[in-house]
Amino acid sequence: MGLRAVLDTYRHMKIKNKLSILITMIIAVSLAFTILIQQYVFSIYDGQIYDKSSRVLNLSSTAIETELKRLQQLSYRILAEEQVQEWLTSLKKNPSDYDRLIISQYLVDRLISYSGEEPYLYSIQIMDAKGNEHEGGNILRMDAERKRHILNVAAEGNGENRWIYPDSNDSALIATREIRSFHKTNFDLDYLGTLVIRINIEKLVRDIAPEEGDVLIVSDEHVIFPKEPSFDWSRIRKPMDAGKGYEIQKINGEEYFIAQIQSLNTGWTYLNITPFNQIFDRIIFIKEMVVFVFIAIFVVVILLGIRFSYSLTRPIDELMVRMKLAEKGNFEEANLFPPGGQVAMNEIGLLQRSFRFMIERINTLIQENYANRLLIKETEFKALQSQINPHFLYNTLESINWMAKVNRQSKISEMVEALAYLLRHSVDLKEPIITLGEEIDIVRSYVTIQKIRFEERLVFRLDVPEELMSRAIPKLTLQPLMENAIHYALESIMEPCEITIRGWSTEDGIFLAVDDTGPGIPSGLIERLRSGEVTTKGKGIGLLNIDDRIKLAFGEAYGIRVDESAKQGASIILSLPKGQEE
Repeated sequence: MGLRAVLDTYRHMKIKNKLSILITMIIAVSLAFTILIQQYVFSIYDGQIYDKSSRVLNLSSTAIETELKRLQQLSYRILAEEQVQEWLTSLKKNPSDYDRLIISQYLVDRLISYSGEEPYLYSIQIMDAKGNEHEGGNILRMDAERKRHILNVAAEGNGENRWIYPDSNDSALIATREIRSFHKTNFDLDYLGTLVIRINIEKLVRDIAPEEGDVLIVSDEHVIFPKEPSFDWSRIRKPMDAGKGYEIQKINGEEYFIAQIQSLNTGWTYLNITPFNQIFDRIIFIKEMVVFVFIAIFVVVILLGIRFSYSLTRPIDELMVRMKLAEKGNFEEANLFPPGGQVAMNEIGLLQRSFRFMIERINTLIQENYANRLLIKETEFKALQSQINPHFLYNTLESINWMAKVNRQSKISEMVEALAYLLRHSVDLKEPIITLGEEIDIVRSYVTIQKIRFEERLVFRLDVPEELMSRAIPKLTLQPLMENAIHYALESIMEPCEITIRGWSTEDGIFLAVDDTGPGIPSGLIERLRSGEVTTKGKGIGLLNIDDRIKLAFGEAYGIRVDESAKQGASIILSLPKGQEE
């Protein structure tokens, strides 16, 4: 049988057989390819894991080094302190016994304050130029030979910091340096004494280093930490690749992961020694599980693929039957659920659901099309009818205005004209954004009506620059604030109430304020309104409505707020963007 015959046989197979063969071939090729590249991928992965692990382990070494640098800088702060310089200079000049005692006490107090601030210090000691000791902290008495050794090491540094490593007599790491005299610009550098800082290296390392593994700090042939290492560090090889900073070595028959880093400041070598299995056991286990899991998936996928291929043709045939019913216009039978009332959530099942939704949508659209036509006719009729009501109201007000003028009732005429202007602009919602000048005209009409009602009790003032009149503002913004001021301020008091609308411009924007001399507004009102803590009793446009409309029009940075600093009455301030012109 030739290749063409095989292809022809495959082409005419049933879909379920094609899918079974195809899925088996894909999984088999994938498995073979995975096995071939597994070792290569895992080798790269291992290298990256080892590198990341060494960096993580070396972070603790870097933290220890940083803490030692900070303590080294502390020694400079002490010797450079002006008061310490003065005290040591005075002690060098052979003061009286009383003065020496007082100065020594001052110096000890200062050293105690320094040592008390540092959790990793045993003590701080200064040996002055006369050989007298001044100490603060947990003191360890030194014999003459130990003291001479420290002085010699400090002298070798000639003012720079020198380290003395822990030994059998003292477990502390010692930082020492000579103190030389200087005052402002006078650097005579006379010898004033020697500073000795004893560092609790054990506590420092245990607090910073991770719990897993061991940390070794070595310098040349000397082990700085720990006091009694569990490894012969001389047997530990340095990484063949200095850039890696890690090596996997066998020590005492056990494999260890060793991360190394060398300090540029002290030249010390930090080693983090961790049992290999302790940090990489899970990775080895996962690597071994990959092959077994993939084989299991291979078997399961083949079984599922065969089952899928056998179940695929049946819903396709059923869908074709439904499509033929829909083609004939029989939407009700085409929309019936398959036997059992459930459809699978695979591609064929989703196709069946989409087909049913399409049939339902077509039926709905046919019904809605007829209903919408009736609704459009009814809406058009109501729209025409709603246009009659405002015109009837305006004509009625014009008639009342004409009768008032004929009877020389100027107040009634003025009030009717203001009411007509106010209603005309309130009802017309075609322009939601108007100019500030137009909004103030609405306010004037409203004030005209209220002046006739309250007479001398209402004192209205307007203080808005002319250049702001063309700025954009949401319609019916100031008028509701004016209405609130009359309702809550003017109506609440018997004496005259002054209501002022102010406007000004800054770099941050344009601001409008509605001030009154009434009883005032409780602090935090807008926040409590928004949270629902309090509710308003009015029936007009509320503060939250105004604030929301400003934010919708110009952004969240703008809106209204209550001026808490107002000494009398209430002050509502509106913030608008600068440069917004109608």
